[in-house]
Amino acid sequence: MKSGLMFVKLVNPCSGEGTIYLFDLCLQQLFEIKVFKEKHHSWFIDQSVQSGGLLHFATPMDPLFLLLHYLRKADKEGKFQPLDQVVLDDTFPNCILLLRLPDLEKLLQHVTEEKNPEVDKKKYYKYSKEKTIKWLGKKVQQTVSALKTNNVNVSARVQATAFFSGDPFSSDKEEDYVCYAHGLISDYIPKELSDDLAKYLKLPEPSVPLPSPPSKKVKVSDEPIEAKEDYTKFNRKDLKTEKLDLLTGHFVVAAQRQKRGK
Repeated sequence: MKSGLMFVKLVNPCSGEGTIYLFDLCLQQLFEIKVFKEKHHSWFIDQSVQSGGLLHFATPMDPLFLLLHYLRKADKEGKFQPLDQVVLDDTFPNCILLLRLPDLEKLLQHVTEEKNPEVDKKKYYKYSKEKTIKWLGKKVQQTVSALKTNNVNVSARVQATAFFSGDPFSSDKEEDYVCYAHGLISDYIPKELSDDLAKYLKLPEPSVPLPSPPSKKVKVSDEPIEAKEDYTKFNRKDLKTEKLDLLTGHFVVAAQRQKRGK
């Protein structure tokens, strides 16, 4: 707090659950916290070795993603409301810090309809789905540009794992970039909004995964299985004894040879 930094728990715009964010009171900026963790990892700090490979990244985040959560929630009432009555949360009371961020009114123009009555000179806002989808579409295009600029490979074979820097002559298609960027943006919005954005971007429907093969332990049929060879000799009652002889046979043979030698 002395340096103006404050860790706060705010609502996650994708899951709706609580997530830790970093708020810079001096810069009036919001940061998301990402944790990089490896099982076996250490860091050199000055002249010492610090065990534990945790590395926390504080990345600037657009606060509009968090505000969307409250705007969409307030939209159920279907009326224009002042922002201080929209951004309220008993579970995460620190959400009011979002109202202190600069250029907030300019940001809200991307996702809301606005009214400014002359009576009280106070602005009222109402969530606009149409504006929001267009704004998210621009976010996707900005992400695509960033991926291309940094030569990030987003081919189909790595989309399900992690991206890595490839050469500038990658054969990735434009659709691959858009799909991948859509996936990144979807980490900051609820699934319903993510689906609407996919339709707006005219992305193909996700392929249906192939059914997994049945486990070998699963009984697939009550009918006897036909064998090409005769295995009936293993169905005798002394099967257990016979298996034991097979396992210990080399000891028996060794003992017989030793006896004959004597």
